[in-house]
Amino acid sequence: MASVPIVASALKTRLLVAAIDFGTTFSGYAYSFLSDFKTDPLKIHTQNWTTGSHSAHGMSLKTSTCVLFNEKREFHSFGFEAEDVYTALAVEDQHHEWYYFKQFKMYLYQNKDLRRETVLYDDKGNTMPAIEVFAAGIGYLKDKVIESISKRQTEITPNDIHWVLTVPAIWDDSAKQFMREAAVYAGIDTNHLSLALEPEAASLFCKYLPVEKIIGVDGAPKIASFAPGKKYLVLDAGGGTVDITVHETQEDGTVREIYKANGGPWGGVTIDEAFLKLLDDIAGRDTMEVFMNEYKEDHLSLVRDFELKKKTFGPELGDSKIQFRMPINIHVAYSVVNGQDFRQSFMMNQDLKGDVTFTGDKLRVKPKQVLDLFQTTCVEIINHLKDILSKPEVAGVEAILMVGGFSESNMLQHYVKSSFPNLFVIIPEEAGLAVLKGAVIFGHNPNAIISRRCKLTYGVKMYRTFEPGVHPPSKKVMRGGEAKCQGCFDVHVTTNEEVVLGQIFETHSYCPIVASAKAVGVKIYTSTKAKPLYVDEPECTFLGEIDVDLSHIRDNFKDKKILVHMKYGGTELGVEAKVVKTGEILKTTLNCLG
Repeated sequence: MASVPIVASALKTRLLVAAIDFGTTFSGYAYSFLSDFKTDPLKIHTQNWTTGSHSAHGMSLKTSTCVLFNEKREFHSFGFEAEDVYTALAVEDQHHEWYYFKQFKMYLYQNKDLRRETVLYDDKGNTMPAIEVFAAGIGYLKDKVIESISKRQTEITPNDIHWVLTVPAIWDDSAKQFMREAAVYAGIDTNHLSLALEPEAASLFCKYLPVEKIIGVDGAPKIASFAPGKKYLVLDAGGGTVDITVHETQEDGTVREIYKANGGPWGGVTIDEAFLKLLDDIAGRDTMEVFMNEYKEDHLSLVRDFELKKKTFGPELGDSKIQFRMPINIHVAYSVVNGQDFRQSFMMNQDLKGDVTFTGDKLRVKPKQVLDLFQTTCVEIINHLKDILSKPEVAGVEAILMVGGFSESNMLQHYVKSSFPNLFVIIPEEAGLAVLKGAVIFGHNPNAIISRRCKLTYGVKMYRTFEPGVHPPSKKVMRGGEAKCQGCFDVHVTTNEEVVLGQIFETHSYCPIVASAKAVGVKIYTSTKAKPLYVDEPECTFLGEIDVDLSHIRDNFKDKKILVHMKYGGTELGVEAKVVKTGEILKTTLNCLG
């Protein structure tokens, strides 16, 4: 799918911008009216969510990313409601024919062969098309926005709304296209939709915050970090991924990216996984499997409790053991699996004796074991930050801006501050909402990010005239009576190259191989190398194909020469082709999903 260019002038006529942050662990929405944005860009409406009937913790700024479908695969509920309904069904042993999906966004990052037909597996191994699951969640949040707007008795119509969907900056083009198509499947007009890169959105939000809302870890205001000419690194630590970009503020208040977006799968869920691994070590994997499957209500409560508690853990845990609630049904599950009492058996475990104890229904562990839950993930993040900050392109960076839900973790904040004592470490008051609110600001002002860095090299597969001694003999083929080298990588844009918003790269020309061709398929490849020679090199990946219709051009094949240029600088790749002889702009579709 070719990207749809959205320009600021078109947005001026839209009366409202609504953003959907579809996260790995939590999701939410926000919106603002154009009239409010002009007077106060931070007047953004968000939703407070009730955490569910099985939790006593009240309200949350986002809801859980869970989707529930009934036995007929019809959408039933989303978020905390889906968790509670499914748990209630499980208590009555009526959940087996239902479809329950949770924390599935990471699949788009991990799957390097994404297709429209890709399926997701629920907690019982049942499958549904991934695009239907994503679309159900997006559609639910879209409907909640419209419902919220209607309660304000405004006269806003769907055509007045511009939608913004957040995506990690480290995602590839196929994942971005998948999310756009899922949003369209959910009923959002593609012409009224933009994708916002998550760390960019957070950066825009923080630029608007007053001094008292931008506080360094040492307690001192750091608003000067966003003054013109300042360079700062954005660390967007979410549930699934950590997204990192480096920005420089310009004199006119716009932002340019000075180092390509990067990151990895080091989000907050890795801490949850480490905690569950600790419980596996204590009770046994088989016991925890029974507990999770047979006592879903207790398991949900356990996970929710830890989600809240993990943000409070810091480096100074003292000498006293840390306490967690241990549902009694873990003991029951242990007895079912092992045929003996859990507490007595545990007391005989020499590997854990002294490190882990029980008091009533409370599990108590030594502080070191809590620190160990965070160590692997935090060290990965710090090592990656050190690598980036060693690059000559980012010399002069003065601050690290921490946003995203995982950035609210005291432990992660400690690791970052202690590892970079010479940099300001900034955590906005609403770190978990920075991306969501920033996406609304981006929707009103998409030209605020004036340049970006290409993550990859982009090019086209083509034939070149075969040159003995230059091209490998294995790639020599005869086409039209001429010796050609097949599979050459024709570079259009190079990795880490700075691209100004809307910039059109040098146009490249291509001809069909045969005179009778009624169409030409331009195959686009990416590479992590700056100057790949052939598309079959290990660093190269097929991205997608542009199908150009030439059936209405009846001249010889040389008159069917086409010009192809790429437009990169927005959040999505744009491609355009035209016929050289006529100057006609041809309909093109870049399909990254097979």
